[in-house]
Amino acid sequence: MDLAQWGQKAVTRFENSAAGIAALVERLLPATAIAAIVVEASGGFEQTMVTELAAVSLPIVVVNPTRIRNFARAKGQLAKTDAIDARLIAAFAEAIRPEVRPLGTEAQQLIKALVTRRRQLIDMQTAEKNRRATTNPELLPRLQKHLDWLETELAEIEDDLNNWIDQNAQWREKRASLESVPGVGPVTSFTLLAELPELGTLSRQKLPH
Repeated sequence: MDLAQWGQKAVTRFENSAAGIAALVERLLPATAIAAIVVEASGGFEQTMVTELAAVSLPIVVVNPTRIRNFARAKGQLAKTDAIDARLIAAFAEAIRPEVRPLGTEAQQLIKALVTRRRQLIDMQTAEKNRRATTNPELLPRLQKHLDWLETELAEIEDDLNNWIDQNAQWREKRASLESVPGVGPVTSFTLLAELPELGTLSRQKLPH
């Protein structure tokens, strides 16, 4: 992971490991007047770092990568390296000033992790189904065995999500409200609860884009 600061050419690299994250925290803690530390969401790889920075009260913001890509296109930025990405995120932070919000409770973070894992399983399931047409017939039983396992994992993930939401009265109410909208089912509702836990507490203008 690379650290870039707006207006500075230098980029500092830290390993995405316990030692690297500790070094990053040590680097940032003495800094004064940090408005925000902006991180691009990367499928959960950023989660440990984000949690550690939040634990020492640093103002961390996790941004949807689509927003960064749109910003890059608007600036005509086509090249892509880690250092360029770091500078681009710093420029995005300076221009857009994304709002710092609490990360949420441990349970909310768990629900988000479960939703992310469900999405990964569906991606694997789709890929395996697409392989059936080109797989050697002798290997089809193995492929089907993996598909059966994925189906079981998906069912367990969805059971866990439903159980966690059912344990919290506020989440139950939000889910019931969401599912009262035509076309919104259980999958959409718990995805929205994971990605937008502030639903029902913020005005439409303050919801992240």
